Amino acid sequence: MEVYSIDECFCNLTGMDALYSWYELGHKLKEDVFRCAHLPVGVGISSTKTLAKLANHAAKTWKKTRGVVDLSSPSRQKKLMALVPVGEVWGIGRKLAKRLNQSGIETALDLSRLPTSQARKLYSVVLERTVRELNGESCLQLEDIAPAKQQIICSRSFGHKVVDYELVRQSVCAFAERAAEKLREEKQYCRLVSLWVQSSHFSHHEPHYYRQETQALIYPTQDTREIIKAAVALFDRLWLPNVKYSKSGILLTEFSPSGQVQLNLFESGHRFRKSGELMQTIDRINRGKGAIWFAGQGIQSQSALWKMKQRFLSPRWTTQFSDIPVVKC
Repeated sequence: MEVYSIDECFCNLTGMDALYSWYELGHKLKEDVFRCAHLPVGVGISSTKTLAKLANHAAKTWKKTRGVVDLSSPSRQKKLMALVPVGEVWGIGRKLAKRLNQSGIETALDLSRLPTSQARKLYSVVLERTVRELNGESCLQLEDIAPAKQQIICSRSFGHKVVDYELVRQSVCAFAERAAEKLREEKQYCRLVSLWVQSSHFSHHEPHYYRQETQALIYPTQDTREIIKAAVALFDRLWLPNVKYSKSGILLTEFSPSGQVQLNLFESGHRFRKSGELMQTIDRINRGKGAIWFAGQGIQSQSALWKMKQRFLSPRWTTQFSDIPVVKC
């Protein structure tokens, strides 16, 4: 099985048709997920990943499918591809869809009929693979191990517009801390820290403000203290008074695996001593709780002034006293 995203995965069903029809198997998967996780899902089944994505798109789009589409038959594949715009095909972005439309390729079926040599010559080898996949030739294998991330982003829109320096700075520290946690989860060190702040795009009465800066670290790090320090230094360069800020964000890039940290010739290495142990201890205490945080984030009553609005959170019956149901009799 390949976990493709937070709410999507690919499964190899080879041999399962000896036990069930594909349609029956799809409904069994759908029912099992709902019974165990209480989540409605769509199931698309076909011979390639691209066709399976297409089938899944149909399962989620058309209610008559009841959430399951078996696209193993070539005739059914062509029938569905004739109905689906080329922009809905997996891997076809807006710009590429526009170029294809200009060439007379409007649907997934039109794309499947594009000669593979022409797809490679005029567009790319990636599009050639897509064309082959639409014709039932499997070119994309399941990735059992997710590839290492190339970047980590942590960003949120504020619940209210903020003009206070200290409050925006607190958001920067909070996002830097969360990004550092994610970095350690990936077992990576980062060398570049980028930060941006902006006002709302939708405010017609004030000029829009957006700025981004990047800072290279002297040494790759996964230490929250180093990342917060770099983020705050960037923020001081970006800060402009009297702007109604609506969002901030941090980006970590240029990763290297844990343990491959090259020190300066004259660096004693003392600044990194016990850093790993300290971060591991903090992560272990914070796991799912957020019990310890860096002071730069401020206290909870202050962070409520910039944190995003969350009006429809599921009740936390087992961890929050205020959410425990009250029964009166």
